[in-house]
Amino acid sequence: MQLDNRRWAFFLPNTFTALNMGCGFIAILHGFHGEFYKACMFIVLGALFDSVDGRVARMTNTQSTFGEQFDSLSDLVSFGVSPAMVYYFRFLTDSGRIGMVAAFFFMLCGALRLARFNANIGHVKSDYFQGLPIPGGATAVISMILISLDFPDIVYFKPLTIGYLLFYAALMISNIPFSSFKNSNWVKNHKKQVLMLIFVILASLFIYEEIMIPIIITLYVVGSLLYFATHRKKFEGIFSWKEEPDLEEST
Repeated sequence: MQLDNRRWAFFLPNTFTALNMGCGFIAILHGFHGEFYKACMFIVLGALFDSVDGRVARMTNTQSTFGEQFDSLSDLVSFGVSPAMVYYFRFLTDSGRIGMVAAFFFMLCGALRLARFNANIGHVKSDYFQGLPIPGGATAVISMILISLDFPDIVYFKPLTIGYLLFYAALMISNIPFSSFKNSNWVKNHKKQVLMLIFVILASLFIYEEIMIPIIITLYVVGSLLYFATHRKKFEGIFSWKEEPDLEEST
């Protein structure tokens, strides 16, 4: 019986990972049919499942290399392929090869971001991400789509929509540090305020998600860029390490 329970424990986090991938797949289908709001909401739902699977694995003590790789593949579908395809269907279908290349570039940068994260997971500090995390890039992409639902004329500004997509693609593969808030002293010292802030954000998302999702991701990205620009010395060498030990040291 204990062995069966253990198998179910391993199965549970991977179920959430599979649901995340399924949300990305369904979002692509909705985007293909022009149902862009539904597509965006399924990507958001995928992000919720993505935030749960790792926590469930830690709670049940079922972390595994298989789970990590499966999670990365799922993230590539939900936050790389899916937003790129939905964005293409919304803005770039009449942009020819430039639109295809822009959408592919976002997906490619997402894949590179995930591969770099997996390769450097033992080197990078947990309190900062190396480059914008791929769920953040996906959130930025669907933010533009949601805004365009209220302001349809944005669809016709091709330089804006293409430049926006390329900008966030480049942020994912950059070396700019983005806070994960895991070891933030301010968060530790203001737990009640943080809890209230989270409640306000969730309530506002529930009331008017079309505006709040773009506002939240924009504040996070702009705030991170400004903090990096004004604290460059603090981050010098934060993502520098030796890939392999020197031969002299190993002999």
